[in-house]
Formats: sequence, structure tokens, C-alpha cells
Amino acid sequence: MYIENIRLINFRNYNSLNIKLNKSMNIFIGKNAQGKTNLLESIYLCATGGSFRTNKDRELINFNKREAYVGANIVLNGIERFIEIKLDRNGQKRVKINRVELENLRELNSGLNVVIFSPEDLKIVKGGPAERRNFLDTSISQIRPVYRYNLNRYNKILYQRNNLLKSNKSNEDIINLLEIFDIQMSKIGTEIILNRREFIKKLSDESQTIHRQLTSGEELLDLDYISNVDFYGKNKYEIENDLLKKLKFNTKKDLIIGNTEVGPHRDDIEIKINNIDTRAFASQGQQRTIVLSIKLAQVEILNMEKGVYPVLLLDDVFSELDVERRKYLGRSFSKMQTIITSTDLLGLEELERINKSVFYIDKGEIIYEE
Repeated sequence: MYIENIRLINFRNYNSLNIKLNKSMNIFIGKNAQGKTNLLESIYLCATGGSFRTNKDRELINFNKREAYVGANIVLNGIERFIEIKLDRNGQKRVKINRVELENLRELNSGLNVVIFSPEDLKIVKGGPAERRNFLDTSISQIRPVYRYNLNRYNKILYQRNNLLKSNKSNEDIINLLEIFDIQMSKIGTEIILNRREFIKKLSDESQTIHRQLTSGEELLDLDYISNVDFYGKNKYEIENDLLKKLKFNTKKDLIIGNTEVGPHRDDIEIKINNIDTRAFASQGQQRTIVLSIKLAQVEILNMEKGVYPVLLLDDVFSELDVERRKYLGRSFSKMQTIITSTDLLGLEELERINKSVFYIDKGEIIYEE
């Protein structure tokens, strides 16, 4: 899998850009705020339908323009696919695959899979549960498109349930209506829990192996799925029944606070090194190594599930790693197309012998290519 070329019109600070990418490695060099991350964002948009920086599509449009366009030609197992996304300031998003428009973004299965590693990803370790859930949701959605559909359905029901809890209806009326929402939430929520449980088990196994190699066997990384629903050793119907019981049991508390406190929207990932919670003690260097291990594990899982390696996006992080970690990461580059951003070529010495294209960016324009 690789991106053959990408075209941008009025996307972020790009007025117009059309570049052909190297099948192996692409390095984009430029000072801060010149558009390097914006380019990665456009690629991520083609893969997932959303940004890794904002949930407001209007922010992706050049500030003095009404519309933006992203087009990408990808090649998957020798077959070409053309992805187009158009955004306008009215909030409309139109997606075409091979010039056929999708009726709903939930149908998006562009065929392009990506894994991004950026400074913001340190939030997976040091951030709150919402950061880790977001990582989970975007990761699983690339593997299981139906997961995104279920997640959207669940969030819609959750929104309606919370509005009901805040309504001026009598408690008796609310409780009668809640039963309908609780049944739906327990069914869809169980599907989400099962997908997360499966993914985190694979992610923990893969990242543990990678992290052991990165730390010369000194650190044991372990990931565990934390839920307010008891799922250990239980099948689908048992989990569904447990979630339904907890929703009903928590009704009085939910009515008092006006919010739903039980369900996968409260889940988290526990990250430990040598059996100690990393949120309490991990240094920035350890955090970076943990995230690198998790991201490389995600790469391997995508390959196992899809039979092809994803495109790897490294946003201004390669030069921040120490020599041994850069060498380890460099050995992975032969497996997949890689796109790297950096402020300069310092710290990229390990990439000298790799087939690559180097682009220099200034104010949203490619000013030089070698």
C-alpha cells in the first residue's frame, strides 16, 4: 500500500498543491507553521474521514476560502483507488471513492490505512481517559469499519439518554423511557466492548514484544482494558446482561447528576511498566518509548488484519528519539511507505542510505525537491 500522489486545494495554508510521493520514504523539511503537519493531516483525513487535530471540519479550510479539496491516488496490491474529499463552510463533507460519491460518511472504507506518531500522542500515556478512548476508536475503526458505525449509533443514543435525564419530565415518565434506551445501549455497547477487548489484547501482546526490544529487556510494558462492566471470561450475552443491569441500577444516580455514568463511554486503558502505572511516574523519554511501541504494534496489527502494511506518518518526532530507537524505527521503514516531517535534516542521519524523496516546504508551498 502506498500513496502515489496527493492534491490539495485551499486546505489549511495550502492554496494549491499537487505532488507525487516516493513509494518508500518521503521527508518534508520546513520551519514550524509552514504546513508540514497540515500535509499529514490531509492524508489522515483520506484514511479516516476526520482530522487527528480537530473535530471541526471548517478549521481545515483556508481561512479566506469557502471550500477545500483533498484528492489522493493510492495503490493497494497493484490496484489504484482515487479518494476525494470536499469540505465547505456550511459543514457539508462530500467523499468520493473512484468518483462515486458515498451517501454517508459511515460508509467510508477508502482502503487507505495509516498510523501516525506525533508529539500529541504522548497524551495516550499522560492524558485523560478520553485521549485513550479516542486512540482506541480511531485505531479499531480502520480495522473494523462497522465499529465506527456502532460507535456513532451508541453516541447518538447516549446523547438522547442524557437529554432525557436533564428533561423536565417526571421521574416516572423518564424511567419508563429510559428502559428503551438502556436496552439499545446494552446491545450496541457490548459490541463496542468486545471489539475493544480483542484489540487491546492484541495491542498489549505486540507492544510488549516491541517495548522489550527497545529497552533491552529492562522494561515490561502491559496494557489492560478498564471498564465499569465486568467482561472477564464472559460471552456476549453475559456482558450485555451485566451492562443492562448496571444501567438500571445506576438510574437514580444518573437522574441526580443528569448524566449517564455507566457504559463504554467511560472506559480506559491502563498502561503499566514493570507493573507500575505510567501516569504516575513515567519520564518524557519513557512516555515517548511507550507510544512508539504502541504505534509500531498498531502497524503490525493492521498488517495482520489487512494483509498489507499501512502508511506510517511521523510528525516531527524521529529526530527527538535517541540513536538506538531511531535505528530500530529505521529498520521498519523497508516494510511500508513512510512520510516524515522535520525542521531540518539533523537527527535523520540513519536515513541516508534509504531510497527517499526530500521536499522543502515554505508557507504552504514546495520550494525545493531532491
